[in-house]
Amino acid sequence: MTATGALNRGETLWLLTLSAASIGVIANTFQGDGEPLIASFAFSVLAYAFTFSLIRWLGDTFIKAGLKGKDLCKARRPEIPETMGAVSAVVYLLVIIVFIPFPFYKDIVAATSGGGNRDIVVEVHHVETGRFLHRFPHSKLASYLSAILSLQSVVILGIGDDLFDIRWRHKLLIPAFASIPLLVVYFVDFGVTQVVVPLSLQQYFGSLLDLGWLYYAYMAAVAIFCPNSINILAGINGIEVSQSLVIAVLLVINDVLYLVPLTPYPHPATDSHLFSLYLLLPFIGVSTALWQFNWYPAKVFVGDTYCYFAGMVFAVVAIQGHFSKTLLLLFIPQIFNFIYSSPQLFRLVPCPRHRLPRFNARSGLLEPSSTLYPHPPKAHLVLILKLFQKLRLVQLEETPKGEIIESTNLTLLNLWLVWFGPMREDRLASWITGLQFGCGILGLFVRHRLALLVFQEDNLPV
Repeated sequence: MTATGALNRGETLWLLTLSAASIGVIANTFQGDGEPLIASFAFSVLAYAFTFSLIRWLGDTFIKAGLKGKDLCKARRPEIPETMGAVSAVVYLLVIIVFIPFPFYKDIVAATSGGGNRDIVVEVHHVETGRFLHRFPHSKLASYLSAILSLQSVVILGIGDDLFDIRWRHKLLIPAFASIPLLVVYFVDFGVTQVVVPLSLQQYFGSLLDLGWLYYAYMAAVAIFCPNSINILAGINGIEVSQSLVIAVLLVINDVLYLVPLTPYPHPATDSHLFSLYLLLPFIGVSTALWQFNWYPAKVFVGDTYCYFAGMVFAVVAIQGHFSKTLLLLFIPQIFNFIYSSPQLFRLVPCPRHRLPRFNARSGLLEPSSTLYPHPPKAHLVLILKLFQKLRLVQLEETPKGEIIESTNLTLLNLWLVWFGPMREDRLASWITGLQFGCGILGLFVRHRLALLVFQEDNLPV
């Protein structure tokens, strides 16, 4: 598969077939009540076709504009288009904007003047007390629009980061600004800040504990953590998109559990999980197309824009869908990677600009990369590093006097190479992707089964 240029005949026929079928399905949904879930799936296939085509067509344009980078894990270090995640993000935004009428089609047709009542004169008393004024779900529309606004904001800020290479301490809070519309609508339309207390603590705090403003701080922290954690677990071909696709698929599985016939209707959480599916399905579509170009050997780089965009999609569906704790259970590798990387992220240990694994040109394999110590580390840091070494969490190089002069970079990718030795780039990406999936399945099991050991009941009656 080439990175740029025109589509070949087989690709053109395949994408045209997908697009035609999707448009046909979308048109057919207007025959009933709109069938928004079917329409969302069709839009997702359409998004895949558009993203695949645009990445192919725009590769040369990005390179001419200077949006390119060297693949440091290859012998010849080829230059390939960068920031292609922006293409996926823009297609995604356009798709979910066009999709806006579909979740509300039934309400628009049946409960507003769009349903043929345009010329009917309705008395003021009936308008003020009747169903026409209150039936349309304005709160759901506000939630959907705030999600779009937050995602648009993070994409714009992400593109700015790719263009101007913002420093870590500055771009850390980029998602926080993008989450403001989300949190404002949550405050106005929902406003619940209570959490269920574990059974062992209910004698002290009661069954529910109101966190107040701390709950909004928690949601803002989720919005900050998700994009940045994906951005931290990066550096080899395909890893950013692969982990995002796994998380998205697991969230879809979690959402489907709340739909008919798997759970009785109406379930209080059904609408929230439908909202989640409307945002996740198009994300899987655009990400699948991007993955085909970004997997080893990569033809394009995704850029920071994709990491922010993907993480914010997950934060949006979790906050608006009220399952942020479930989301964090799917982020186990990212949480571990963040904690493990903290000594370097907070400059307790020297942190080079690039912490990706080192490519050995002779063997063609990836090896753990290292950071140098210009000065001997302090005594307490030496104790921590020595402990890490005994636990096989780091490899150290010391002088004959016992002074630490070099240690492996503290990332999950390097740690995997410390544990299992040098390996090919695609094999490393496959292992980490498998780890992501295994941890996610474990997280869902904990959420819906082991949680019953801590809480009185699960909200999923299966």
